[in-house]
Amino acid sequence: MRILVTGAAGFIGSSVCDRLLADGHQVLGVDNFNAFYDPAIKARNIAAAEKHPDFECVRGDICNPRTVAEAFERFAPERVIHLAAWAGVRPSIQHPAIYQRVNIEGLMVLLEQCRVSGVDRFVFASSSSVYGARKTVPFREDDPVDNPISPYAATKKAGELLCYTWHHLHGLHTHCLRFFTVYGPRQRPEMAIHKFARLIDGGETLTLFGDGTSSRDYTYIDDIVDGVVASVERVCGYRIYNLGESETTTLVELVDHIGRALGKTPQVQHAPMQPGDVPRTFADVSRARAELDYAPRIKIAEGIQRFAAWFRAQPG
Repeated sequence: MRILVTGAAGFIGSSVCDRLLADGHQVLGVDNFNAFYDPAIKARNIAAAEKHPDFECVRGDICNPRTVAEAFERFAPERVIHLAAWAGVRPSIQHPAIYQRVNIEGLMVLLEQCRVSGVDRFVFASSSSVYGARKTVPFREDDPVDNPISPYAATKKAGELLCYTWHHLHGLHTHCLRFFTVYGPRQRPEMAIHKFARLIDGGETLTLFGDGTSSRDYTYIDDIVDGVVASVERVCGYRIYNLGESETTTLVELVDHIGRALGKTPQVQHAPMQPGDVPRTFADVSRARAELDYAPRIKIAEGIQRFAAWFRAQPG
């Protein structure tokens, strides 16, 4: 298949591109290499794919209709995987306007171009953040998600609604994938596991927000990629899927895992919980298991060991 992937040079995007190419698909990536984090990291992410004869990466902004139209016209994709987004809960509270522009307006540009170009299969990267501060676990796709507690979460909820609207009006087959705290090689440098590893490895003190009992459903990148690829191959109708490990790890346990993997003792201080943070996430993945054959395999201890090996091998 000919598959267009937005956010192709990012953590998840580059990993998805590598898998699609290995599976024999033709891939056009779109990424603007913005300065949210060092563009040189993104260039390294995509370096292997750019050597593949069935891959090309367009440097461009999804919010620019002309850029998107030209990419569709030259590549004629059969399906789209939309991973590009302005990410992060806490930064969205400080800079909400850019989240609205990229995560909502950029999505609309892509949805409209699918309509114009006759592309009828679309996979959208949503987020577990749409569940807000729910106390009932595990989180199920049919749970109400009407109370997002950060602008980032609100844009992802809005994205799911827009996808449904284009499905209803124009017959766009769409899967919305709610990712649960993805980690592993190529993880963005500001994300918790990467940041904690950097501080622990350097003998610096890391700050934990709250008392350390908050918990997350940490999901290894290979399992997420399995879910994304299964989705794009089977996308039909309008469906929402949780993609998580369906297990939880507390913040204190996470830090212990990282310390053991690096062979160092973490130095920790505590601070109050931050606005927008949720106390826990926990995915019910039974729908994805049944309909996508999704079967997460990498437990947190093994995943952190893999991440630590990659971390240690990075330049600088």
